[in-house]
Amino acid sequence: MKSLSGIRVLDLTRVLAGPLCTAILGDLGADVIKIENPKRGDETRGWGPPFVNGESAYYLCANRNKRSVTLNFKSDEANKIIDSLTSACDVVVLNYTLSRIEKFNFSYERFKSINKKIIWANISGFGLTGPRREEPGYDIMIQGHSGLMSITGEENGEPMKVGVAIVDVITALYTVISIISSIRRRDIEGIGAKIDNSLMECAISSLVNVASGYLISGELPKRYGNAHPNIVPYQVFRALDGYFILAVGNDDQWIRLCKVIEREDLSSDKRFSTNTDRVKNRDELISILSQVFQKKSMDYWLSSFKLNNIPTGPVNTIDKTLNDLQVIDRGLIASILHPFCGEIKLLRNPIHIDNSNLDIERHPPLLGEHTNEILKELGYSDREIEELKEKGVI
Repeated sequence: MKSLSGIRVLDLTRVLAGPLCTAILGDLGADVIKIENPKRGDETRGWGPPFVNGESAYYLCANRNKRSVTLNFKSDEANKIIDSLTSACDVVVLNYTLSRIEKFNFSYERFKSINKKIIWANISGFGLTGPRREEPGYDIMIQGHSGLMSITGEENGEPMKVGVAIVDVITALYTVISIISSIRRRDIEGIGAKIDNSLMECAISSLVNVASGYLISGELPKRYGNAHPNIVPYQVFRALDGYFILAVGNDDQWIRLCKVIEREDLSSDKRFSTNTDRVKNRDELISILSQVFQKKSMDYWLSSFKLNNIPTGPVNTIDKTLNDLQVIDRGLIASILHPFCGEIKLLRNPIHIDNSNLDIERHPPLLGEHTNEILKELGYSDREIEELKEKGVI
């Protein structure tokens, strides 16, 4: 049995942070009911290319293990359906600013009045309090606001965002943690919870040692490109025929590295003998190492370092990553049948829990695919469902 079997989630989210959060809850066994606009659905349904038979790859990545219901929030009938779902659900997840919560009457107080044990979790750009509470929260904007971009990119280049919407991903994970911990507390104390998570705070939390360094020293962090501010050598290097990563995490590894590259003089050089020394003399050392590494192939360096227990690895393109034997052996890529697209491949949840299968059991749903099914579960008759369709409620 999956850990969240028996938990039902009302999913009022769209785009990435919210849908990824609820997808993970679905992976863990929750019955996730995704509510979408009857005409356009989740915005990501139209984001692409690539598309496969009209389905967006972006939408598919974050909406596995869910059922889809279409509702027009502007109608009174839709609000009655939301109320009925709230009574039957354990968790409701949203991603709205305060003004939009008020506009749709999606406040914690409303849901709690219907179900006193409801766990209400909202994701927004800056949180529901504070002077920026009404500002939108797009991932790239938060990467800039949070300082993450200021430390990403080449030292003398422009600030650079991470290649995926990493803040959305981090926030989704923090919100899953918040929900699961609230379920645990509810089981013990019998009370619900109000969760108010922001992209901004979750992004700042990802600064970890960089933020800590500034808070302790008062020194403004800078960009190091593919290098590390506190460890040297710990970065990407160029070989004769490609790029590889070298991550020398301690002085013992440094001594072994110097033997492998036949430069044992470097390990006894006072400028480089300890990591503190190497950080102080970073530019000089990196110049020396770069000249050495460009003389031989990437495969030569990778095999030599691995034989000597020196942390190393390639800089893969996505195709090499997804065809890596380790990735295949661990079963990270799942093949599922989709009613429009046939057999498609998606990434499955990376969590491995003994005796718990986190495979994709439901394909990312078609728009409104489960509307009739869920309304019938709520007690609606076929005639009542048809009337709702005629009125444009669903």
